Amino acid sequence: MTKILKTPGVYIEEKNAFPGSVVEVATAIPAFIGYTKKADRNSKTLVNKPTRISSLAEYLLLFGEAFNPKFKLDSKSIDPKKPDKHLITLNGEEKAISYNDNHELYMYRSMQLFFANAGGTCYIVSVGAYDGKPDGVEIKKSELLVGLETLLKEQEPTMIVVPDAVKLNADDCYAVYAHVLGHCAKMQSRVAILDVHDGAGLRIEGTVEDGDVIAIFREKIGKEFLNYGAAYYPWLNTSIVSKQDVTFENIADSVKLEDILKEKDAQTIIKEYAKAEEKTDTVKSNFHLGLLATSPTYVNLLEEIHEIMNLLPPSGALAGIYTMVDDSRGVWKAPANVGIGSVITPSSIITHDQQESLNLDAISGKSINAIRTFPGIGTLVWGARTLDGNSLDWRYINVRRTIIMLEQSIKLALQSYVFEPNDVNTWTTVKSMIVNFLTEKWKQGALAGASPDDAFDVQIGLGTTMTSRDILEGRMLLSVKLAIVRPAEFIVITFQQQMQRS
Repeated sequence: MTKILKTPGVYIEEKNAFPGSVVEVATAIPAFIGYTKKADRNSKTLVNKPTRISSLAEYLLLFGEAFNPKFKLDSKSIDPKKPDKHLITLNGEEKAISYNDNHELYMYRSMQLFFANAGGTCYIVSVGAYDGKPDGVEIKKSELLVGLETLLKEQEPTMIVVPDAVKLNADDCYAVYAHVLGHCAKMQSRVAILDVHDGAGLRIEGTVEDGDVIAIFREKIGKEFLNYGAAYYPWLNTSIVSKQDVTFENIADSVKLEDILKEKDAQTIIKEYAKAEEKTDTVKSNFHLGLLATSPTYVNLLEEIHEIMNLLPPSGALAGIYTMVDDSRGVWKAPANVGIGSVITPSSIITHDQQESLNLDAISGKSINAIRTFPGIGTLVWGARTLDGNSLDWRYINVRRTIIMLEQSIKLALQSYVFEPNDVNTWTTVKSMIVNFLTEKWKQGALAGASPDDAFDVQIGLGTTMTSRDILEGRMLLSVKLAIVRPAEFIVITFQQQMQRS
């Protein structure tokens, strides 16, 4: 509206020459929910307070180091339906080795995997601290869900990872996952990266009754909001935990070293250690080094513990891979056919034929992405599907995440037009703004088509997307159609012989 002039003189009036712009939102900001050693900043608690960090050093400062687990030895199982996962031969007798009271927490190790795979900015939600608790903390479904609820007020996270959930029983683990999927659907701005419960063992490929971990996953994960999550199998043998991190302090008190270390020199060292009045760090270090030098049994036991501690769920690594692919190629590139850093091998070797039932499931439609090792290449992520694997709309995780990016970017840009006149001037400005944004995304490769007209279509206006009643009721309706780039999941080459021509 032209200003009414009352005083003679020269006036300057500036007008905007360009429409507003849509800015692409961040796509690779995971939120990790779990237990930490501590959770404080300047003596103020950070428990259940989503905290933004950008490095492992910052995590260590605010949340502390890894939980130091202890391991116990038991007699070998004689039940063929419940075989022991880890066996070690000590003095000619096979023993089963496992976490003491199942106390292990994966939060810190998952963070290490995340940053080892090009992870960057992320959020940490600590639901409890284990500092001063040598036996760890009891992992509770209710506490993990409270941590999830705190993210309802945070707009930035685009991925949810709950690495400690796998230490719950299967029912509680998948109940947590179902809530995470519901949370993502409610927010419409994030996806869940899920682990398979007990995914470190060999797959039986049978039924729930047989103990097939994939069948159990598909039965218990539910059927709601599947397009907001992706699951990966199997767990990973990593190199995250160094040998220097494993000592006699990782052996449970129930394991008497004098009973299993039969070497004469080792027995002498154990007796001398028992007589020490103060167990200082120096005394402990000399005791550990002495046993390493004199007892092959001790060395073998620590090697087995080291291997078990390096067996980790893959979700932390995948969060890093999502970040790396987004930064280097774009969110529209499927996060697959990508190597995983700090990983030696998958815990189970999956063949081409075995992956068929993971990738495609005619009954449930719930796809599980395989992690496979290839000779001469290494360990690769070899799947790019959401849990809604049979859906033509939401089959691929990059399609789901690209749509989220476009939706949220346009949504935030349109905030400034709330309460603007619902007329043709506003419609023209809004359409121009969205078309410019989508054209740029098409040029970058996010949208498929030989031209922008083939890649997207934006409609807005009276008689097109709105009726007179819509305008009277204050509704401005837009229609955006998109041709999202989809991965070439199956490449088929046809060979045929032809007649000799010369």
